[in-house]
Amino acid sequence: QEHAYPADELMPLTCRGRVRGQEPSRGDVDDALGKFSLTLIDTLDTLVVLNKTKEFEEAVKKVIKDVNLDNDIVVSVFETNIRVLGGLLGGHSVAIMLKEKGEYMQWYNGELLQMAKELGYKLLPAFNTTSGLPYPRVNLKFGVRHPEARTGTETDTCTACAGTLILEFAALSRFTGTSIFEEYARKALDFIWEKRQRSSNLVGVTINIHTGDWVRKDSGVGAGIDSYYEYLLKAYVLLGDDSFLERFNTHYDAIMRYISQPPLLLDVHIHKPMLNARTWMDSLLAFFPGLQVLKGDIRPAIETHEMLYQVIKKHNFLPEAFTTDFRVHWAQHPLRPEFAESTYFLYKATGDPYYLEVGKTLIENLNKYARVPCGFAAMKDVRTGSHEDRMDSFFLAEMFKYLYLLFADKEDMIFDIEDYIFTTEAHLLPLWLSTTNQTVSKKNTTTEYTELDDSNFDWTCPNTQILFPNDPMFAQSIREPLKNVVDKSCPRGISRAEESLGSGPKPPLRARDFMASNPEHLEILKKMGVSLIHLKDGRVQLVQHAVQAASSLDAEDGLRFMQEMIELSSQQQKEQQLPPRAVQIVSHPFFGRVVLTAGPAQFGMDLSKHKAGTRGFVATIKPYNGCSEITNPEAVKEKIALMQRGQCMFAEKARNIQKAGAIGGIVIDDNEGSSSDTAPLFQMAGDGKNTDDITIPMLFLFNKEGNIILDAIREYEAVEVLLSDKAKDRATIFKGKMIPNYIIDSNLEMESMDQKLSENDSHKQNSEEATSASQDVGAVSEEPEEGESSDLTDHESLPPADADSDSISISNQDSLVPRTNEASALEPACTQEDHQPQDEKTETESNSKVNWDNKVQPMESILADWNEDIEAFEMMEKDEL
Repeated sequence: QEHAYPADELMPLTCRGRVRGQEPSRGDVDDALGKFSLTLIDTLDTLVVLNKTKEFEEAVKKVIKDVNLDNDIVVSVFETNIRVLGGLLGGHSVAIMLKEKGEYMQWYNGELLQMAKELGYKLLPAFNTTSGLPYPRVNLKFGVRHPEARTGTETDTCTACAGTLILEFAALSRFTGTSIFEEYARKALDFIWEKRQRSSNLVGVTINIHTGDWVRKDSGVGAGIDSYYEYLLKAYVLLGDDSFLERFNTHYDAIMRYISQPPLLLDVHIHKPMLNARTWMDSLLAFFPGLQVLKGDIRPAIETHEMLYQVIKKHNFLPEAFTTDFRVHWAQHPLRPEFAESTYFLYKATGDPYYLEVGKTLIENLNKYARVPCGFAAMKDVRTGSHEDRMDSFFLAEMFKYLYLLFADKEDMIFDIEDYIFTTEAHLLPLWLSTTNQTVSKKNTTTEYTELDDSNFDWTCPNTQILFPNDPMFAQSIREPLKNVVDKSCPRGISRAEESLGSGPKPPLRARDFMASNPEHLEILKKMGVSLIHLKDGRVQLVQHAVQAASSLDAEDGLRFMQEMIELSSQQQKEQQLPPRAVQIVSHPFFGRVVLTAGPAQFGMDLSKHKAGTRGFVATIKPYNGCSEITNPEAVKEKIALMQRGQCMFAEKARNIQKAGAIGGIVIDDNEGSSSDTAPLFQMAGDGKNTDDITIPMLFLFNKEGNIILDAIREYEAVEVLLSDKAKDRATIFKGKMIPNYIIDSNLEMESMDQKLSENDSHKQNSEEATSASQDVGAVSEEPEEGESSDLTDHESLPPADADSDSISISNQDSLVPRTNEASALEPACTQEDHQPQDEKTETESNSKVNWDNKVQPMESILADWNEDIEAFEMMEKDEL
């Protein structure tokens, strides 16, 4: 409210609201924004859970008075349903509960429900398809396929997008007595069920909304499918319709048969479910242990949750995706709540205080690494600790809710949480809806379902009592073998061959297992139509000829093998790129809370080998482009020099500031408005000459991030920064120095949590922060051709240094063909990190002026807001978390 209202989301680094159309487009992510005060609506029932009833009452009045749902804007049907429709229904649910109690909301007359009904009707045009599956997007004002709607031409949607409607739409029908919403949601679910792959009982990730054909035929429990399974089980709980439970059980049996490889959950192909579709997992699957608890299957829930926790302990947060040997695949973390959700459900089911320790770790990491002056910032890269100017609405809607409930006792709650079911956005819907306005007739479809082993479902939908009251060590006994799974091993999961104990046909050869010196492997390749060509330089080239395979199935296996080999080879190339670095503002009043993502240089000090980094006050050089001798060396000496990109080579700038006595340098992009949020990072290349003479660290900041430092200098003259390979813990930054009391106080002490932990005789699990070594590569320097005005080269178009060792060649016969010296070169190493692709840029001969204008909030205002935040930290310790 203070910084962003009535915008949809808060931008916590620049302390302002994110308004769609006024910020650079982020693609599909922005489809959640509809100029309807998204975060406020999404957070309504969270306020009541946190016992903030007065604030809730004020928030509801704001929603009723200010929110407009008739905007000419295209939004995601899925996101609008779970966040806005769900938020309005959750708000209505707790509003009528409070009104019934007699103290608050006495004026309330169902206004939120009326808004929910209005929004429901605005979403209905999306269902105007022959299949009943909704279009993925809808215009709030003009619907779909209208000339002014600017949407309705899409052909595909994700399974979760079409299958995560039944709770909100059915609740809307039950609350209002208008059956059309529940009917449309049921029809979409029925269609997906009919289109499941009948032999495996799995569903794909995306489906054609007109034909029902699967577009992406891989299947898992993460992104694109996750909440479809969740809503089948929860629809049974909320609506009491047995058909939903039978469908869920059928799918769950398939998941445990094919996808679950404890503790991993790996995507497979729906037509060939014994084949893994990829070698990495995405963070959205972290919800699945919580769903398994609701289903009553505790052991695999504990195993997967523990594996995820070990990944979190390594990186402080769960990366958006990580490989089967626990390396970072996608490094972002937008403060997703799924792991906290599963932690809450596991604690409710087992009563094991270990899960309170897990929750405490989550809160400590949020306060230590994500908290910034105006809120909590998403992590742009969990390896460096750099931030993104983003705080999604689900952070307040879900993360705060689940963490509070994890530690709350019954007497801390003003209502019984067991009377409600959580939607996928953690909104509360009352269970009494199951007996209200049952307008949809239930047909008996039991004969459609596969006969399953009943023992698998003994614990389906358990009550709220602890499942194992007589065995408090049950969960610990399952966790124990997994506690070192990330740091001390490279597990691949149980192979299909091991599972079958030799029975049945042999599983196909996997690329990760291939050994060029193994005669049996060579024979399998021959059968799959894959031939080896020994090149003169000693490398081996693989080529597939599908017509030479022993059968069509073998040809399929061969194609899959080649795809896996290409992916492994691509991973190796990524590993040879330098990772992003961090610029951390450590002076008063920042104290390490602001971390900026920086591009590395392929010359100068290697910050990955100097873990302490380089720390110093910043100074702007003259001339600002740094392309000639520095004229203010007295201001630059023993400081970190700030300079603008352009007019000469990066290496020339570095030599000039080093000669002037600078201990490091930061190059700021001259392209106004550029930001690491919307552009890929790149590495600063050398000048084609020997750069061994450059010994100071050099980093690159885009214009937006650079302006944060420049603005701080103007408002607060002395600004000290730390250049490092990753953000440092504030305790490390201020080791041996006096830290202001209010900074110490701002870290969450969690007295109530410690008290609760001691009551449970819990022992704090201390673990050293795990760090990963990054493989360094030789600098690749490109000298600009004479006469060129620009030398901007995409890094992906350049070979890595020593490209011959693991390049990818293109065969003119069938497919991309990976090459490798030895099979062992394709084996991923446990200690290596995957790094995001970065563009390599070389300075150009372009003229540009220093642009001191910026769109961020003035530093004076930010500091004033920050001082208020600091005073409120102690209150937030008790009230919010």
